[in-house]
Amino acid sequence: MTNAENIGAPAAKAVKKKASGSSFYIAMRLMPAEERDAMFAIYAFCRKVDDIADDGVGTRSQRHEKLEQWRSDLFELYSGKVAQQVRFLAPAVTRYGLRLEDFLTVLDGMDMDVAEDIVAPDLATLDLYCDRVASAVGRLSIKVFGMEEGPGFALAHHLGRALQLTNILRDIDEDALIGRLYLPREYLEEMDCCRQMDPAAIVVQPKIDAVCRLVAKLAHHHYDEAHRILAAKPRGRIKTPRLMGAVYSEILRASEAQGFAPPRRRISLPKSRLLSLVLRQGLFS
Repeated sequence: MTNAENIGAPAAKAVKKKASGSSFYIAMRLMPAEERDAMFAIYAFCRKVDDIADDGVGTRSQRHEKLEQWRSDLFELYSGKVAQQVRFLAPAVTRYGLRLEDFLTVLDGMDMDVAEDIVAPDLATLDLYCDRVASAVGRLSIKVFGMEEGPGFALAHHLGRALQLTNILRDIDEDALIGRLYLPREYLEEMDCCRQMDPAAIVVQPKIDAVCRLVAKLAHHHYDEAHRILAAKPRGRIKTPRLMGAVYSEILRASEAQGFAPPRRRISLPKSRLLSLVLRQGLFS
Protein backbone atom coordinates (compact mmCIF):
# COMPACT_ATOMS: atom_id res chain seq x y z
CA MET A 1 0.00 0.00 0.00
CA THR A 2 1.41 3.38 -0.97
CA ASN A 3 1.50 6.41 1.26
CA ALA A 4 -1.08 8.02 -1.00
CA GLU A 5 -3.40 5.09 -0.37
CA ASN A 6 -2.71 5.28 3.36
CA ILE A 7 -4.28 8.75 3.38
CA GLY A 8 -7.60 7.15 2.51
CA ALA A 9 -9.16 6.95 -0.95
CA PRO A 10 -11.38 10.07 -0.85
CA ALA A 11 -8.69 12.25 0.73
CA ALA A 12 -6.00 10.92 -1.58
CA LYS A 13 -8.19 11.67 -4.61
CA ALA A 14 -8.76 15.24 -3.40
CA VAL A 15 -5.06 15.82 -2.77
CA LYS A 16 -4.12 14.36 -6.15
CA LYS A 17 -6.65 16.62 -7.86
CA LYS A 18 -5.09 19.68 -6.23
CA ALA A 19 -1.60 18.55 -7.19
CA SER A 20 -2.30 17.18 -10.66
CA GLY A 21 -1.92 20.43 -12.56
CA SER A 22 1.17 21.59 -10.70
CA SER A 23 4.83 21.39 -11.60
CA PHE A 24 5.35 19.75 -8.21
CA TYR A 25 3.17 16.84 -9.32
CA ILE A 26 5.14 16.50 -12.55
CA ALA A 27 8.36 16.46 -10.56
CA MET A 28 6.96 13.79 -8.25
CA ARG A 29 6.00 11.60 -11.19
CA LEU A 30 9.62 11.52 -12.29
CA MET A 31 10.80 9.98 -9.02
CA PRO A 32 11.16 6.29 -8.12
CA ALA A 33 8.00 4.86 -6.55
CA GLU A 34 9.08 4.81 -2.89
CA GLU A 35 10.50 8.32 -3.02
CA ARG A 36 7.47 9.54 -4.93
CA ASP A 37 5.16 8.11 -2.26
CA ALA A 38 7.17 9.83 0.47
CA MET A 39 7.01 13.16 -1.35
CA PHE A 40 3.29 12.69 -1.95
CA ALA A 41 2.84 12.16 1.81
CA ILE A 42 4.76 15.36 2.58
CA TYR A 43 2.68 17.23 0.00
CA ALA A 44 -0.55 15.81 1.46
CA PHE A 45 0.46 16.95 4.95
CA CYS A 46 1.17 20.45 3.64
CA ARG A 47 -2.14 20.60 1.77
CA LYS A 48 -4.12 19.46 4.81
CA VAL A 49 -2.65 21.99 7.22
CA ASP A 50 -2.63 24.75 4.60
CA ASP A 51 -6.35 24.19 4.07
CA ILE A 52 -6.89 24.72 7.80
CA ALA A 53 -5.06 28.04 7.58
CA ASP A 54 -6.69 29.24 4.37
CA ASP A 55 -10.20 27.83 4.02
CA GLY A 56 -11.70 30.18 6.61
CA VAL A 57 -13.81 27.41 8.14
CA GLY A 58 -14.33 28.02 11.85
CA THR A 59 -13.01 30.74 14.12
CA ARG A 60 -9.32 31.49 14.44
CA SER A 61 -9.36 29.69 17.77
CA GLN A 62 -10.95 26.60 16.24
CA ARG A 63 -8.44 26.53 13.39
CA HIS A 64 -5.59 26.95 15.86
CA GLU A 65 -6.92 23.96 17.81
CA LYS A 66 -6.95 21.88 14.62
CA LEU A 67 -3.30 22.73 14.04
CA GLU A 68 -2.55 21.89 17.67
CA GLN A 69 -4.15 18.48 17.16
CA TRP A 70 -1.76 17.88 14.26
CA ARG A 71 1.11 18.94 16.52
CA SER A 72 -0.01 16.53 19.25
CA ASP A 73 -0.46 13.66 16.79
CA LEU A 74 3.01 14.27 15.34
CA PHE A 75 4.55 14.10 18.81
CA GLU A 76 2.78 10.78 19.33
CA LEU A 77 3.97 9.49 15.94
CA TYR A 78 7.58 10.17 16.90
CA SER A 79 7.08 8.53 20.30
CA GLY A 80 5.81 5.33 18.70
CA LYS A 81 2.05 5.92 18.92
CA VAL A 82 0.48 6.38 15.51
CA ALA A 83 -2.71 8.45 15.53
CA GLN A 84 -5.03 7.89 12.57
CA GLN A 85 -4.60 11.45 11.28
CA VAL A 86 -0.83 11.07 10.76
CA ARG A 87 -0.70 7.38 9.89
CA PHE A 88 0.02 8.14 6.23
CA LEU A 89 3.28 9.87 7.24
CA ALA A 90 4.69 6.93 9.21
CA PRO A 91 6.36 5.03 6.32
CA ALA A 92 8.16 8.13 5.05
CA VAL A 93 9.24 9.18 8.54
CA THR A 94 10.68 5.73 9.20
CA ARG A 95 12.31 5.16 5.82
CA TYR A 96 13.86 8.61 5.32
CA GLY A 97 14.37 9.90 8.84
CA LEU A 98 12.14 12.93 8.39
CA ARG A 99 12.63 15.33 11.29
CA LEU A 100 9.81 16.15 13.69
CA GLU A 101 11.07 19.72 14.04
CA ASP A 102 10.49 20.38 10.34
CA PHE A 103 6.86 19.24 10.48
CA LEU A 104 6.35 21.40 13.57
CA THR A 105 7.94 24.37 11.81
CA VAL A 106 5.44 24.03 8.96
CA LEU A 107 2.64 24.12 11.55
CA ASP A 108 4.20 27.26 13.05
CA GLY A 109 3.98 28.87 9.61
CA MET A 110 0.34 27.93 9.20
CA ASP A 111 -0.37 29.31 12.64
CA MET A 112 1.04 32.67 11.55
CA ASP A 113 -1.79 32.88 9.02
CA VAL A 114 -4.36 31.65 11.54
CA ALA A 115 -3.35 34.06 14.32
CA GLU A 116 -4.00 37.08 12.11
CA ASP A 117 -4.11 38.06 8.47
CA ILE A 118 -0.56 38.97 7.55
CA VAL A 119 -0.44 42.46 6.05
CA ALA A 120 2.85 44.07 4.97
CA PRO A 121 5.21 42.17 7.27
CA ASP A 122 8.69 43.52 7.81
CA LEU A 123 11.46 41.71 5.95
CA ALA A 124 12.52 39.68 8.98
CA THR A 125 8.97 38.43 9.55
CA LEU A 126 8.53 37.65 5.86
CA ASP A 127 11.78 35.66 5.88
CA LEU A 128 10.62 33.75 8.95
CA TYR A 129 7.30 33.00 7.25
CA CYS A 130 9.07 31.76 4.11
CA ASP A 131 11.31 29.54 6.21
CA ARG A 132 8.36 28.00 8.00
CA VAL A 133 5.98 27.40 5.11
CA ALA A 134 8.51 26.63 2.36
CA SER A 135 12.10 26.02 3.44
CA ALA A 136 10.96 23.65 6.20
CA VAL A 137 9.20 21.61 3.51
CA GLY A 138 12.48 21.63 1.62
CA ARG A 139 14.29 20.28 4.69
CA LEU A 140 11.82 17.40 4.77
CA SER A 141 12.22 16.83 1.04
CA ILE A 142 16.01 16.69 0.92
CA LYS A 143 15.85 13.69 3.25
CA VAL A 144 13.83 11.89 0.60
CA PHE A 145 16.27 13.04 -2.08
CA GLY A 146 19.10 11.40 -0.13
CA MET A 147 21.08 14.64 0.17
CA GLU A 148 23.55 15.34 2.95
CA GLU A 149 22.25 17.88 5.43
CA GLY A 150 24.92 20.51 4.70
CA PRO A 151 24.19 21.18 1.03
CA GLY A 152 20.63 19.88 1.42
CA PHE A 153 19.60 22.34 4.10
CA ALA A 154 21.35 25.17 2.24
CA LEU A 155 19.37 24.24 -0.86
CA ALA A 156 16.14 24.13 1.16
CA HIS A 157 16.93 27.56 2.60
CA HIS A 158 17.38 29.25 -0.76
CA LEU A 159 15.05 27.30 -3.05
CA GLY A 160 12.24 27.35 -0.49
CA ARG A 161 12.43 31.12 -0.17
CA ALA A 162 12.70 31.58 -3.94
CA LEU A 163 9.61 29.47 -4.59
CA GLN A 164 7.59 31.13 -1.84
CA LEU A 165 8.47 34.65 -2.97
CA THR A 166 7.48 33.69 -6.51
CA ASN A 167 4.15 32.41 -5.26
CA ILE A 168 3.61 35.60 -3.27
CA LEU A 169 4.07 37.62 -6.45
CA ARG A 170 1.73 35.32 -8.40
CA ASP A 171 -1.00 35.46 -5.77
CA ILE A 172 -1.13 39.17 -4.92
CA ASP A 173 -4.74 39.61 -5.97
CA GLU A 174 -5.97 36.31 -4.51
CA ASP A 175 -4.33 37.12 -1.18
CA ALA A 176 -5.74 40.65 -1.14
CA LEU A 177 -9.25 39.26 -1.56
CA ILE A 178 -8.90 37.45 1.79
CA GLY A 179 -7.27 40.42 3.51
CA ARG A 180 -3.64 39.38 3.22
CA LEU A 181 -0.57 41.06 1.76
CA TYR A 182 2.85 39.44 2.01
CA LEU A 183 4.86 42.22 0.32
CA PRO A 184 7.43 43.59 2.80
CA ARG A 185 6.66 46.78 4.63
CA GLU A 186 10.10 48.28 3.95
CA TYR A 187 9.62 48.03 0.19
CA LEU A 188 6.08 49.42 0.38
CA GLU A 189 7.24 52.39 2.45
CA GLU A 190 10.16 53.01 0.12
CA MET A 191 7.69 53.35 -2.77
CA ASP A 192 5.16 55.28 -0.66
CA CYS A 193 2.58 52.51 -1.04
CA CYS A 194 1.83 51.97 2.63
CA ARG A 195 -0.23 54.96 3.77
CA GLN A 196 -3.16 52.67 4.47
CA MET A 197 -3.06 49.02 5.53
CA ASP A 198 -5.91 47.75 3.38
CA PRO A 199 -4.44 45.10 1.04
CA ALA A 200 -7.14 45.67 -1.59
CA ALA A 201 -6.28 49.37 -1.70
CA ILE A 202 -2.53 48.81 -1.78
CA VAL A 203 -2.41 46.28 -4.62
CA VAL A 204 -4.26 48.53 -7.09
CA GLN A 205 -1.66 51.29 -6.86
CA PRO A 206 0.56 51.65 -9.96
CA LYS A 207 3.65 51.91 -7.73
CA ILE A 208 3.08 48.31 -6.65
CA ASP A 209 5.05 47.27 -9.74
CA ALA A 210 8.26 48.74 -8.30
CA VAL A 211 7.62 47.03 -4.95
CA CYS A 212 7.12 43.66 -6.63
CA ARG A 213 10.28 44.06 -8.68
CA LEU A 214 12.25 44.44 -5.45
CA VAL A 215 10.71 41.20 -4.19
CA ALA A 216 11.53 39.56 -7.54
CA LYS A 217 15.15 40.69 -7.16
CA LEU A 218 15.27 39.01 -3.77
CA ALA A 219 13.79 35.84 -5.24
CA HIS A 220 16.39 35.85 -8.04
CA HIS A 221 19.13 36.01 -5.42
CA HIS A 222 17.78 32.84 -3.81
CA TYR A 223 17.39 31.11 -7.19
CA ASP A 224 21.01 31.96 -8.00
CA GLU A 225 22.20 30.52 -4.70
CA ALA A 226 20.12 27.38 -5.20
CA HIS A 227 21.55 27.00 -8.71
CA ARG A 228 25.07 27.36 -7.34
CA ILE A 229 24.44 24.54 -4.85
CA LEU A 230 22.91 22.27 -7.50
CA ALA A 231 25.70 23.04 -9.99
CA ALA A 232 28.17 21.57 -7.50
CA LYS A 233 26.33 18.24 -7.98
CA PRO A 234 25.85 17.29 -4.34
CA ARG A 235 25.10 13.67 -3.52
CA GLY A 236 21.48 12.66 -3.88
CA ARG A 237 18.64 12.83 -6.37
CA ILE A 238 18.65 16.48 -7.39
CA LYS A 239 16.53 16.27 -10.54
CA THR A 240 13.34 17.20 -8.73
CA PRO A 241 14.62 20.39 -7.04
CA ARG A 242 16.40 21.29 -10.27
CA LEU A 243 13.11 21.09 -12.16
CA MET A 244 11.26 23.08 -9.50
CA GLY A 245 13.86 25.81 -9.67
CA ALA A 246 13.73 25.91 -13.47
CA VAL A 247 9.93 26.06 -13.62
CA TYR A 248 9.40 28.66 -10.94
CA SER A 249 12.25 30.90 -12.03
CA GLU A 250 10.65 30.93 -15.48
CA ILE A 251 7.30 31.85 -13.90
CA LEU A 252 9.06 34.70 -12.13
CA ARG A 253 10.64 35.96 -15.34
CA ALA A 254 7.28 35.76 -17.14
CA SER A 255 5.70 37.72 -14.30
CA GLU A 256 8.37 40.39 -14.58
CA ALA A 257 7.88 40.58 -18.34
CA GLN A 258 4.14 41.07 -17.88
CA GLY A 259 4.65 43.60 -15.10
CA PHE A 260 2.97 43.82 -11.71
CA ALA A 261 0.90 46.96 -12.13
CA PRO A 262 -2.85 46.35 -12.26
CA PRO A 263 -4.59 44.81 -14.03
CA ARG A 264 -2.61 41.60 -13.59
CA ARG A 265 -3.17 38.01 -14.59
CA ARG A 266 -1.80 35.06 -12.67
CA ILE A 267 1.07 33.52 -14.62
CA SER A 268 1.01 29.79 -15.32
CA LEU A 269 3.15 27.85 -17.75
CA PRO A 270 1.35 25.74 -20.36
CA LYS A 271 1.91 22.00 -20.20
CA SER A 272 3.92 22.15 -23.42
CA ARG A 273 6.35 24.55 -21.77
CA LEU A 274 6.58 22.38 -18.66
CA LEU A 275 7.45 19.39 -20.85
CA SER A 276 10.06 21.50 -22.64
CA LEU A 277 11.67 22.38 -19.31
CA VAL A 278 11.67 18.71 -18.30
CA LEU A 279 13.46 17.80 -21.52
CA ARG A 280 15.87 20.75 -21.27
CA GLN A 281 16.82 19.75 -17.75
CA GLY A 282 17.56 16.24 -18.99
CA LEU A 283 15.20 14.72 -16.47
CA PHE A 284 14.21 11.78 -18.66
CA SER A 285 17.82 10.69 -19.03
